[in-house]
Amino acid sequence: MRIAAQYSHLNGLEYMLVHHNDLWEEIQLVIANVDAEACKTKESKEKTMPGRMLYSPKDMNDEFKLSFESLGWKQRRQTFYVTDDERLMRSIYSRPDDVQKREIEAAGREPIMSYNQTDFVKNRLAVEVQFGKYSFVAHDLFVKHLSFFVADIIDVGIEILPMKQMERDMSSGVPYYERDLVNVIRQGRGVPAVPLILLGVVP
Repeated sequence: MRIAAQYSHLNGLEYMLVHHNDLWEEIQLVIANVDAEACKTKESKEKTMPGRMLYSPKDMNDEFKLSFESLGWKQRRQTFYVTDDERLMRSIYSRPDDVQKREIEAAGREPIMSYNQTDFVKNRLAVEVQFGKYSFVAHDLFVKHLSFFVADIIDVGIEILPMKQMERDMSSGVPYYERDLVNVIRQGRGVPAVPLILLGVVP
């Protein structure tokens, strides 16, 4: 695969080029190592394209996982506790999860464990590879990357998406770069409040 388009939100790419140029090169290498045509293994059962061979999200995700993990990128989970008291949540959000739990219990509320998990993290950079359903991208951009940034775990979030020309050879409901680019820029220059890099890829 190759990068066909990119967008830097809140100077995400500029930050990466200055502070982590080696990791930017790693990301480009991983993308280049994924053979999209070898992942065209899914036979469509949809009425609009029966029998047509499509790119398999699972096969492509497996290829990305293998390449990223070989370079030391690892999955990361951030655990936290929530409850229904807004003021309490505001006062404890930035604290460690065990402290959050104790504070919620001390207030006589039920601590509900939750977590955010991201695909690959290395040296305070997070990468999400998204070939699943389009709704997952909004969760990545406006929840996952943002929560990891606010928790001081990452400095930049990177989202890898297929371009529309590639999405046409995938099952319905898959995200594509052009639509999610609009979803970010129409929020204004400061939203979401986390430096991001959107990458659109093609075979």
